[in-house]
Amino acid sequence: MPNMNLGDIEIYYEMIGQGDPLLMIHGLGSSSQDWEMQLPEFSSHFQVISIDLRGHGRSGKPLGPYSIPLFAEDTARLISELGLESAHILGISLGGMVAFQLTLDHPELVRSLVIVNSVPELIAHNFKDRIDYWKRLLIVRLFGLEKMGQVLAERFFIEPKQKGLREIFIQRWAENYKPSYLASLKAAFGWSVVGRLGEILTPTLVIGADGDYFSNAEKERYTQLMPNAELVIVEDSRHALPAEKPAEFNRIIVDFLLTLP
Repeated sequence: MPNMNLGDIEIYYEMIGQGDPLLMIHGLGSSSQDWEMQLPEFSSHFQVISIDLRGHGRSGKPLGPYSIPLFAEDTARLISELGLESAHILGISLGGMVAFQLTLDHPELVRSLVIVNSVPELIAHNFKDRIDYWKRLLIVRLFGLEKMGQVLAERFFIEPKQKGLREIFIQRWAENYKPSYLASLKAAFGWSVVGRLGEILTPTLVIGADGDYFSNAEKERYTQLMPNAELVIVEDSRHALPAEKPAEFNRIIVDFLLTLP
């Protein structure tokens, strides 16, 4: 599949299937290849478009700074260049933040919104929040991306039978380009659209894992701020929900999208 030249950046995307467009946005340090357990099911119902955000995967990796609005604008330009009037938008973690921003900046492009294990702001409200942010920065700077992948894999895939998922996660994480990863992490920290959530009239599904490190109480609070949003919590799961419980995850999303008018 091609890279789309958007002027200042080459954005990699894949497109498969027929039907209404469904655009999927990955998380920090991830890429379009991490939707591999979703593509067969989703592409049987939709025209699925998965992208690599700038600085990730096979997209261009210019020097930062990056920002959430910049990621969202790249995505909007790609949708327009593909000649799509609108699309269902699915984003996980960092991709969920981009999806929030895209919906607020370009509501005409978003037919529906699915937010997975994400938040509408990433602001340090206390000392612990600051420590968590600086800890991630220091691990990457001092020990590298493979070590960061090991730390995260132990949080995401805690069961012995998930050894294979842990190994794949660590290997892919190590392939990230450190300057782009750090620029993307800095882009998310300090960003917020909480005060604008009432503007989102788009049909919205928020999905949370019961073991996610983003609080589900927080997901409940922000879901209530959107007039047409509902929340589903998946039990016995963690942040990497699409890989950990693909069948249940896929069913929830397909059922939601197919019931839309």
